[in-house]
Amino acid sequence: MTAPWPYPAPDGDEGARHLEAGLALPSLPLPATDGTAVDLAQLGGRTVLFVYPWTGRPGLPNPPHWDDIKGAHGSTPEAEGFRDCWQYFRSAGFGVLGLSGQTTADQQEFAARVGLPFPLLSDASGALREALRLPVFETGGVTYLKRLTLVLRDGRIERTIYPVHPPHTHAGDLLAVLDVR
Repeated sequence: MTAPWPYPAPDGDEGARHLEAGLALPSLPLPATDGTAVDLAQLGGRTVLFVYPWTGRPGLPNPPHWDDIKGAHGSTPEAEGFRDCWQYFRSAGFGVLGLSGQTTADQQEFAARVGLPFPLLSDASGALREALRLPVFETGGVTYLKRLTLVLRDGRIERTIYPVHPPHTHAGDLLAVLDVR
C-alpha cells in the first residue's frame, strides 16, 4: 500500500471544464527537451500530456509560499511515475509528454537528473496556456500551470483529468482508468 500523499488536495474549481472531449488543440510548436519542436495539433495516435506547475532543483528554494498552495507540490514524483509506467503506456500505443511553463533548459536538467525517457515541452511563452485557457495560479509574481492531464487522440482532446491528486500515483491510476495494463 502506498503511503498517503503528505500535501492536501487542490481545491476543486471549474478551471478545466472547457477542455472537453473533441476539442482540437491549437497549432503551436513547443520546444522539447529532446531538441525538437512538438505541435500537439499535429500528433497522430494517442498521447498522454501531463501538465505540471514546476520542478525544483536540489539546493534551490521553492517559489514563495509554495508549501501553502494546494496542488503545487508533486511534480517530480508525478514525472517519475510516468517514467516508471512509460513502457506500459508505450506498449498500449500511447506517447507520453510532460508540459510546464519552465524553460527548456530547466526541463532538460530535470529530465536528465531523473532519467525521463520521454520529452518535456516548454510553454515558457504562455502561448498554449493562453490558447487553451489552462488553469493557473500565481505566486511571487510568476504564473504557474495547475496540474492536469489531457489524453489526446490525433490532435484532439479525448479526456481531461482535473484536478490531479495525488500526483505521485497519477500515472498508475491513469493506466487503470485507461485499462491498458
